[in-house]
Amino acid sequence: MSVNVNRSVSDQFYRYKMPRLIAKVEGKGNGIKTVIVNMVDVAKALNRPPTYPTKFFGCELGAQTQFDTKNDRYIVNGSHEANKLQDMLDGFIRKFVLCAECDNPETDLNVNPKKQTIATSCKACGYRGMLDTRHKLCTFILKNPPAEASESGSTTAKKEKEKKNRKKDKENGSGSGEAGNQENIDAPDAVDGDDDDDDWGEETTKEAQRRRMEEISDHAKNLTLSEDLEKPLEERVNLFYNFVKQRKENGTVDAADKDILAEAERLDVKAMGPLILSELLFDDNIREQLKKYKRHFLRFCHNNKKAQKYLLGGFECVVKLHQVQLLQRVPIILKDMYDADLLEEDVIFAWAEKVSKKYVSKELAKEIHAKAAPFIKWLKEAEEESEGSDEDDAQDDENVEVVYSSSARELKVETVKVEKPAKDEEDIDIDAI
Repeated sequence: MSVNVNRSVSDQFYRYKMPRLIAKVEGKGNGIKTVIVNMVDVAKALNRPPTYPTKFFGCELGAQTQFDTKNDRYIVNGSHEANKLQDMLDGFIRKFVLCAECDNPETDLNVNPKKQTIATSCKACGYRGMLDTRHKLCTFILKNPPAEASESGSTTAKKEKEKKNRKKDKENGSGSGEAGNQENIDAPDAVDGDDDDDDWGEETTKEAQRRRMEEISDHAKNLTLSEDLEKPLEERVNLFYNFVKQRKENGTVDAADKDILAEAERLDVKAMGPLILSELLFDDNIREQLKKYKRHFLRFCHNNKKAQKYLLGGFECVVKLHQVQLLQRVPIILKDMYDADLLEEDVIFAWAEKVSKKYVSKELAKEIHAKAAPFIKWLKEAEEESEGSDEDDAQDDENVEVVYSSSARELKVETVKVEKPAKDEEDIDIDAI
């Protein structure tokens, strides 16, 4: 059964159709997976390689994908219903297939890996524009442009192409043997004996070789960047851990705060950065290390509540490793973090309300929270006092009056005391007068 490519269009005579997705769940337990049986046909109707929508499902579901191009099997790990995937496919079509101007699916993608851009051009209305490359699928598209992806795509298409070529050769009366002989024909010698001695090869100077090596290394670096983003979260966290560890062993970690942040953003693990940094940069001398590496942590924790939660988790792990030295100093260390603007009040209050065994045992977590109680109490009282002082200031502002004097050159601000009526006057009995 076919459906409209743009399912928001209800016209039954809409000419852009595609097959409805057919999903088949295979396996059990941890090995369960969903095979999209007709992904090749769906992708053909969208004029996109079948790997693109499959990878899009993986990005949206947070699941790994597999491409068996030889057998035309496109797989998403986990159990997923066909209707759910069909709705998700609508999102792929809106982002990567439909024209932004006319909403027709007659678009082509033009990928420029060097500039890291993806342009779209519409054959229906002539619109040309750039795609937003913030979606994770764009990394995959930049690494696998449509031409390459389609060539390495379905084997069915390749077989059909080979079949057509053989048929064409047969009609032209040229066999494979003749074609082979034509390829081996030697080029004729030059008529003139006065050939130019120009060297048509590449430059062999050291400078030229150095430039070529830089170009190759830059290209390899871009490929590595793209490949790292495709890895599971655990592998990316390990890559970031090794990156920081290497800087620490080299003695360059003190001035590498910008590089560390850039690496975390590249691997898309910025929120988890404080957890890794706590493990590598903190020990029982954590108070001094907080001052030393304040800039490193601020780059992750500033206006990032998720990163602040991971910092608290990392702090719990450090206390676990140095329990004898640090357990009694928990409130002081938390205040140091608060004073350094690494933790916000609402994050601290949320942490204090719930004891979690995510990073340490339940018993140790309870001890840490119990030791932190004086700091939490102080923080709440300080917040209440701050709110009270704000109210007093507002009340004082109401009693301020601006007085103009003709003899003065400037305006004077005077505080006016509100006169309260005497009690005797309030208790006057009118009938007694």
